[in-house]
Amino acid sequence: MRTRPVLLYDGDCGFCTSCVKLLGRWVRPRAETTAWQFADLPALGVTRERADREVLWVTPNGHVYGGASTVAKVLLSGRGPWPVLGGALLLPGVRWVAGRCYELVSANRHRLPGGTPACAARASAGPAAGKDAPDESSGGTGGRGGGGEVR
Repeated sequence: MRTRPVLLYDGDCGFCTSCVKLLGRWVRPRAETTAWQFADLPALGVTRERADREVLWVTPNGHVYGGASTVAKVLLSGRGPWPVLGGALLLPGVRWVAGRCYELVSANRHRLPGGTPACAARASAGPAAGKDAPDESSGGTGGRGGGGEVR
């Protein structure tokens, strides 16, 4: 059994990879960080479609968080002042805004520094591309980056 959370990101996306490296340097989250392409997704309880759609945080007991909730979990696990910001992202109202911001960035990551053709192909497939079962995998928000919790 794992003792640390796992942060899964899209290793084919230069923007995602740069963000994870930046978080590793500044926030120093207490987690294993790996590109989903190299992870044992079934052992983590994650589908390829969901991992391709949003950044994920998998707790040692199997809870899966996605999108903006993952960003909050990363910050909460960090050192220094970062947990305060992570907690703020989970507040009502702020959580909703954070989710919409995550969706906006996720849908446009191919336009951001480090974005790759792989990111553009995913964005052109539309927000529902790779969508898992309706409410269980994305917290009921549909599309990318809703940031729900799944067991």
